Amino acid sequence: MPKIKFIEADGKEHEVDAAEGQSVMQAAMDNLVPGIVAECGGFASCATCHGYVDEAWLAKVPPPDAAEEGMIACAYHVKPNSRLTCQLTVTPALDGLVVRLPVSQTSE
Repeated sequence: MPKIKFIEADGKEHEVDAAEGQSVMQAAMDNLVPGIVAECGGFASCATCHGYVDEAWLAKVPPPDAAEEGMIACAYHVKPNSRLTCQLTVTPALDGLVVRLPVSQTSE
């Protein structure tokens, strides 16, 4: 089972098991990762699952489609490696994926 590491803005790490075929967002939700809210349920219409794909992994994930790009443009603290985690499907090739969470999604 692939593992994904989520890193909160304060540096706290959460390594979770992710089922092949599910979204990176769902893996976070299933494991109660703070900072991934997923208000729209994975339909790329809210950006509350925004994360930064670690630079080393960018070439291993497919590029965002136009709908995802449009929603990312509405998010806070956007960077070149910003992605909606609901749009990233877990595959064996993503074992070890690192996703950092923006400060705007800090849970307190």
